[in-house]
Amino acid sequence: MIASAIRDRYLRDPLSVRLGGLAADLARIASFAENPKNREAVVSLMEEGKWFAEWAAPEAPVEIQEVLAEAQVALALWHRRWVAGRPDPLMPEAAHRWSEQLLELSGLV
Repeated sequence: MIASAIRDRYLRDPLSVRLGGLAADLARIASFAENPKNREAVVSLMEEGKWFAEWAAPEAPVEIQEVLAEAQVALALWHRRWVAGRPDPLMPEAAHRWSEQLLELSGLV
């Protein structure tokens, strides 16, 4: 479980920054997944990403809520496969695409 201090800090940011934070986590997942030494970091980023998607959704417009829900499901499925030792070979590419989409939706680019 993510510490409440992280949640409180995350919720102080505007929605655009929250979406950017989730996009950054997804970009790190895409990058870190290529190296087996990053196993624990990837697990941590997946867990954090699932929470970030959940926490961002209530204040987001419905079309962004839909994207967040889809990203959260993808993260949950990747996480499940990753910890079972059967990582999805398409995960890095998909995580990169999710990152790009969320960054665009954030308006930070």
